[in-house]
Amino acid sequence: MTTTALNYESNRIAELMEVPTEAHDEQWLKESLQQAIMLELATLPPYLCGLWSIKDPGESADAFATIQEIVFDEMSHMGLVCNMLTTIGGTPRLADEKLVPKYPGSLPGGVRPELSVSLSGLTKQSLDMYSQIERPDEPIVEARESHTSIGAFYTAILEAFRNHQDLITGTRQVTRNMSAHGKGNDVVALTSFDDVEKAVTTIKEQGEGTAASPDNPFPGGPGELAHFYSFREIFHGRHLIQVSENPKKYEFQGAVIPMPQAFPMGTVPKGGWALGPLAVPDEVRRLLDTFNHHYSSMLRFIEQAWQAETPAAAAQLLNKAVGQMFQLQAPAQELMRIPLPDNSGSTYGPEFRYVEAEA
Repeated sequence: MTTTALNYESNRIAELMEVPTEAHDEQWLKESLQQAIMLELATLPPYLCGLWSIKDPGESADAFATIQEIVFDEMSHMGLVCNMLTTIGGTPRLADEKLVPKYPGSLPGGVRPELSVSLSGLTKQSLDMYSQIERPDEPIVEARESHTSIGAFYTAILEAFRNHQDLITGTRQVTRNMSAHGKGNDVVALTSFDDVEKAVTTIKEQGEGTAASPDNPFPGGPGELAHFYSFREIFHGRHLIQVSENPKKYEFQGAVIPMPQAFPMGTVPKGGWALGPLAVPDEVRRLLDTFNHHYSSMLRFIEQAWQAETPAAAAQLLNKAVGQMFQLQAPAQELMRIPLPDNSGSTYGPEFRYVEAEA
């Protein structure tokens, strides 16, 4: 599998899900895991834009803490999937213009093709989008929709591992202690099928909950819900509570969750602000270039970490990636304070555009 065969805007996940189960071989599993890595990465920029747009985290503690924990969950999910790929001899790919998320647009691989994912500040519309990304096949609240969920894709991946446990070698496993953000958030080595099963279960249930409960079984704090229900709480402005026991029923009728005051970041046009209808001022271009440079460097360091031959080298590269990540928030929020020149009242914001390293 090479990057020339990969494309973020393909329908590859939908195609892989149509392959008969008995044909879910090593190559199917490697392709599926690469697509899953791209899928995990795709959730981070929208969630981060919403998080960074909150003007005063102290006054919006419930919403800010919830979205922040979800971001850390998604980061650990991506690390776990990278370990799934390397444990069967594959190599994660992220640092390539063809593979990084494209906004606005669909999720990678043809997952939820009717859903357009975009970059903007935190609004009711963006919260609805976040929750649609995480929506399970059978949510315990609100109407069921007919679609193939991210959870269903992971179920197919787990079954392929179950049928090919001999592929698990423990090769190039990168680890990181992230337990401060939840008991399931550590990026751990996957050297057995049991390890893989625990990792897939964590990814699925942190995002979707279970068929019986909206709770996150691997929470960062007491009472933390799975991502779908957490986003719906902020969207509805009420905590989700159980309103009856038999039958068990939940409704958004709990304590009020105030909608955070947010910078009015506009929706990033396809290809970035420079390709939109508005001229980009020099200061905005400088901030965009700074942000995109750090974002791209972060992706390159992540990719290199899972190519490293020793745990020490991998840890060093991952630390460099984290260092680049911490450089993203400042230029992003500076952009969110600069009005668009169209008198709309909206502001600029980060593009999350990949740029090649300077020679």
